Amino acid sequence: MATYTPADRPTLYFIGVTTKSSSIMKVFPAWADLLRLGDVTIKGIDFPPGASPESYRAAVAFIKQDPLSLGALVTTHKIDLFNACGDLFDHVDPLAALLGETSCLAKHDGKLHCYAKDPISSGLTLEGFLPEHAFEQPREVLILGAGGACIAISWYLMHPSRGNNRPARLIVSDRSEKRLAELAALHQQFDPDFHVSYHLVQSAIESDALINALAPGSVIINATGMGKDLPGSPISSAAHFPENSIVWELNYRGELTFLHQARSQQQAQQLQLEDGWNYFIHGWTQVIAEVFELPADAVTNKAFNSLSDCAARVSGQENAR
Repeated sequence: MATYTPADRPTLYFIGVTTKSSSIMKVFPAWADLLRLGDVTIKGIDFPPGASPESYRAAVAFIKQDPLSLGALVTTHKIDLFNACGDLFDHVDPLAALLGETSCLAKHDGKLHCYAKDPISSGLTLEGFLPEHAFEQPREVLILGAGGACIAISWYLMHPSRGNNRPARLIVSDRSEKRLAELAALHQQFDPDFHVSYHLVQSAIESDALINALAPGSVIINATGMGKDLPGSPISSAAHFPENSIVWELNYRGELTFLHQARSQQQAQQLQLEDGWNYFIHGWTQVIAEVFELPADAVTNKAFNSLSDCAARVSGQENAR
């Protein structure tokens, strides 16, 4: 089991799989300067997917006990870490309890808090590109993939506080029957009366059929990980995107096959295309704001644009923005 060295300055941890290769290792120091965080640093903690509960507990216990270890952003291990470390958290926020996962650990007044930030960051991303009052006219949303990103996005879109500015229908597809069943159970807790249809798909042709059946103006989201974490695309080149639809690819790097397929129809179908860059920025900046106890406006609106531009310069994404 790994041993952990006490931090010699305020430290944010990145708990993932291959953290050293992440662009955030270059971006965070630049953000720290921009946000005037002082002499702080970021360190990676890598686990293979499905690591032992003891491994997660050792890392979380270290962060909890070490004075200069301030918190962590968690990817990949959100559910397993949450399940393994429940008794180590001094406070669990309501969203983390509802979703059974954590993407953010932060220490406040010496107490370790656990948060689920993905619904917030996905909501901020959606509001950044959706038309105002986007769903007051009937508009369907298709989410390809029923994993964690789908859970976060659907929580935001289904939330009763949105009133009549919610999709007319949510359509979700996945290749795992178990994942669809788990999502359906969560949706019953979000809003049992909301109209959701679930589709088990085993081929790109089946996913094509879901897209082909959508009405004009629909929102289509690739939340499968295909095009970055996995090769290829959930659809084939035969898929026909409906006119005036909004297409969101959650990835911003990788082969991005799904995004290229949509781009080939962009002009003919008048599509609005979005990649995952702002989702990436919101995901990190929401955690940084929590861990370093920054006000909300330090990472939103004009400040968000400055942070995004800074990250693009440092990571070599400037020409792609």
